[in-house]
Amino acid sequence: MKILITGICGFVGGTLARALLEAAPGLQLTGVDNFIRPGSELNRRELAPLGVKIIHADVRSATDLAALPAADFVIDCAANPSVLAGVDGQTSPRQLLEHNLWGTVNILEYCKAQRAGLILLSTSRVYSVPPLAALPVAVVQKAFQPKPAAALPAGISAAGVSEAFSTAPPISLYGASKLASETVALEYAETFQFPVWINRCGVLAGAGQFGKADQGIFSFWLNAHLRRRPLKYIGFDGQGHQVRDCLHPRDLVPALLAQLKTGGRDQPRIANFSGGVKNSLSLAQLTDWCDARFGRHAVASEAAPRPFDIPWMVLDSSLAEKTWDWSPKILLPQVLEEIAQHAERHPHWLDISS
Repeated sequence: MKILITGICGFVGGTLARALLEAAPGLQLTGVDNFIRPGSELNRRELAPLGVKIIHADVRSATDLAALPAADFVIDCAANPSVLAGVDGQTSPRQLLEHNLWGTVNILEYCKAQRAGLILLSTSRVYSVPPLAALPVAVVQKAFQPKPAAALPAGISAAGVSEAFSTAPPISLYGASKLASETVALEYAETFQFPVWINRCGVLAGAGQFGKADQGIFSFWLNAHLRRRPLKYIGFDGQGHQVRDCLHPRDLVPALLAQLKTGGRDQPRIANFSGGVKNSLSLAQLTDWCDARFGRHAVASEAAPRPFDIPWMVLDSSLAEKTWDWSPKILLPQVLEEIAQHAERHPHWLDISS
C-alpha cells in the first residue's frame, strides 16, 4: 500500500512514519513538508535512510499537490497546531485558514483525483469553549476535576468529553479551521465516494517534539524546567491546576492500520483518540514530576487568563475503543521519561524549536 503523509517532518508526522514502518514494513511511504517549522530538517535526515521519499511541497499550493505521485491513502498531519494562531500577533487569521482549511481542500482534491482515502488528524479544540470554561470543577491533589455532584453539560462525564459534546462557536480560530476541515472532508467523502476517517486527538507528546508555551506543552515544560528557563502558571487560580490528557502518537498506529484496511461505511467517521483520565495531569503535577526528576525550579504565577483557556480537557475515547478495539498503551510516566531523556541529550532543543 502506498501512503502519503503530509507534514511528515513535523513531530507527529515523523513519529507516525517511523512507527508505521516498524508495524507494517511493506508500506511505501512518501511524505511532503514545507519545512517552515524550525528543526524540521532534523526529521528529514532521520526518515530518508528508512526509505521514505520526502518531497518539498506545501499543502497550501494546489499545484504542489497535483504533481505528487499516486497514493492509496493520505494521512494528514500538516497544520498550524496552536490554539492562539491568528490572534497571537505572529500569524494572521488568513495564514491560519490557508494552512488548516485550504490545505485540507487541496488534499481532498488530490484524494478525489487519485481515488485515495484520507485520515485527517483533528483536535480536541473543536469542542465549544464557553461550556468547557464554565465547567464546575474542584481541586483534588493539585488538579482540577469535574465536581462529582455537579450537573455536567451533555457530552461530558467523568471519563471526559465525548464526540456528542457541542462544537458550537466560539472554539477559537484554530478550532474553527479544524472543524471546517472535518465538515468539508466528510462532504467530499460522501459526494465523491472515497473513505475519510477523522481522528480527534488529545494533546500529543513524546521525545523530539518541538515544544512552545502554546503547543507541545509537555515537551516545552520539561525542557524549560531542566534548563531553568522561566515558567509561568497562567489563568484560573494561577496555581497550575488546569488539566490535559497526553497521548503518544505511536499509540495511534494500530487504529491507523485498521482504518487503512477498511473502506466500510458502518463505522463512525469521527472518533476521539486520547490518553484519557488515567494519562492526564495538571501543570502543577507536571512541575512536581519535574522537581523530582531534575531538581526544584520555581514557577511564576499570573491569574489573568489567555484566550480560549479551559480548566479541564480530557477526551473520552470510548467510541474509538468500541469501533477499533483501541486504547492507549504508552502510559504517561513513559511519555514523560522519554521526553526527559531526550531533553538531557539535546541541551539546545528549545533554542532549535523556537
